Amino acid sequence: MKKSLKLLSLGTVLGLAAFSAHSAEVTLKAVSAFSKDSFFDRPFEEFVKKFNAEGKGILQINVIGGPETMPPFEVGNAVRAGVVDLANTTGVFHANAVPEALAMSFTPLTMVELRKNGGYALMDKIHREKANMVWLGRTTEGLQYHIYTNKKPENASFAGMKLRSVPIYRAFFQSLGAAPLQVPPGEVYTALERGVVDGYGWPSVGIFDLGWQEKTKYRVDPGFYNVEVSLYLNQDRWNKLDDQQKAFLKKQIEEMETQGAKRDAELAMQEKKKLADAGIEIIQLPADQAASFKAKADAEAWKAIDQTSPKYASELRKLMGGEGK
Repeated sequence: MKKSLKLLSLGTVLGLAAFSAHSAEVTLKAVSAFSKDSFFDRPFEEFVKKFNAEGKGILQINVIGGPETMPPFEVGNAVRAGVVDLANTTGVFHANAVPEALAMSFTPLTMVELRKNGGYALMDKIHREKANMVWLGRTTEGLQYHIYTNKKPENASFAGMKLRSVPIYRAFFQSLGAAPLQVPPGEVYTALERGVVDGYGWPSVGIFDLGWQEKTKYRVDPGFYNVEVSLYLNQDRWNKLDDQQKAFLKKQIEEMETQGAKRDAELAMQEKKKLADAGIEIIQLPADQAASFKAKADAEAWKAIDQTSPKYASELRKLMGGEGK
């Protein structure tokens, strides 16, 4: 009897210990590459609020700050090294470590399509191999880039124009005859004011957050590429999460993506009205010029992937290039 009681007692202790280990709440230390309350940070703030409310006892997120805490181009390395667990950022900022990450901006496919056809799995694999990161999912869906100017392009020509650029569309701007210049976002307003640049590339939303509408007269349609802002998790931290925590995290990401697609479509329409109300003319290129414009953008984009990723370029084109879409 005593032996049985001892065994029962030991079993109870071990069972409680196992339950405690399984259900122990874990807090993920996070950072955002975007300023608080800016357009590309707000979805993350909403995600964290919902995540923490529903994840009590399972997972929590502690956001330690934004660009004032860590320069955006250092965020990828911080996730890779485990300095932070989670980041709201874009592959553009860590393309030096994962050149293939730019394909996430070039793909015309939705996250639903990428998860279904294997494009998501391939990009996640590349991030794990090259940067010790897990690509959890996108916070944006369907937003495109546009060219904004304070000079009217004639006959869809940007020849001689100086356009503020970033690596993902520098080659495209050059193919249009423009001179791309790298100007930090905080200096673009002054650069427009002083004539250092005649315009800039930027997503279909967000210029009002920066005050650039005051120095902008035109937006050129159609848009090109897709804006990619995503959540990335340190792979070592991911491996330490238990099944319950991983399932909860995946569920939250899926819900975020579903809500984001509807939200971003509505916001893009609202932004277009704001542009009109601010006196900014939207120049819609004729069909033939629009087709040429988009074709140049796509050609330059995938040429860059071919050059920087000979190992994965063919597969990325197939799964993320929208072939047959």
